Amino acid sequence: MGDIKMQDTIIEVNNLRKIYGKRNEKQYEALKSINFNVENGEFVGIMGASGSGKTTLLNMLATFDKPTSGSVRIKGEEVAKLKGNALADFRASKIGFIFQDFNLLENLTAAENIGLPLSLQGVSAKKIDSIIVKVASELGIFELLKKYPSELSGGQKQRVACARALVHNPAILFGDEPTGALDSKSARELLELMSEVNENMGTSILMVTHDAFSASFCKKIIFIKDGRIERELVRTENQNRSNFYQEILDLLGTFEQ
Repeated sequence: MGDIKMQDTIIEVNNLRKIYGKRNEKQYEALKSINFNVENGEFVGIMGASGSGKTTLLNMLATFDKPTSGSVRIKGEEVAKLKGNALADFRASKIGFIFQDFNLLENLTAAENIGLPLSLQGVSAKKIDSIIVKVASELGIFELLKKYPSELSGGQKQRVACARALVHNPAILFGDEPTGALDSKSARELLELMSEVNENMGTSILMVTHDAFSASFCKKIIFIKDGRIERELVRTENQNRSNFYQEILDLLGTFEQ
């Protein structure tokens, strides 16, 4: 059974530490021995105040930065050891990312933006077109495909960005404050969409947020304080989202005291 368990674990973080500054200078330890796993199909939130280490952690997980010590494994692969083309290929095939500011290319249509990860992998144009149509239909943005980003609302842009992050069927979808630039209606719609993607497509999601409302859509929340994991909160099977939201707010209140 051990082998099956390994396949079910999407992310494994062991004794992860990140220290900024050279040895002969003043050093700052941003992450202090972080340990946790993300299992297949989980929707995990990472919360913490500004400077708590949550963005540093996300950068390690998403292969944007390397740890000082410890390891991050995604689908069994130790990401810090990947370099050059191997790292680029790994990002292109295993990781999806939704940024706060959408990161869409203005001179490409929505369809071209969505298909970009596949183009970079050298997938044939015909196959790309069929995958774009499938993902856009699942995410309810088929009618936006011919439009340019300047013709889209913030919520529509973020849906297109979500489709782009999912088009190559990644092992994990990362979100960095994905609702940060959206009004409350668009934010709720995006969070509902992410929940549907998690439930219906089985996509594992890890989202960094400072917002309790956004976090209430997650199934598990990891709270970080001063570079350490302070608490984990798991939403029970029969717990509704408003109760979970209140539980998050109560816990955040204890951190601030």
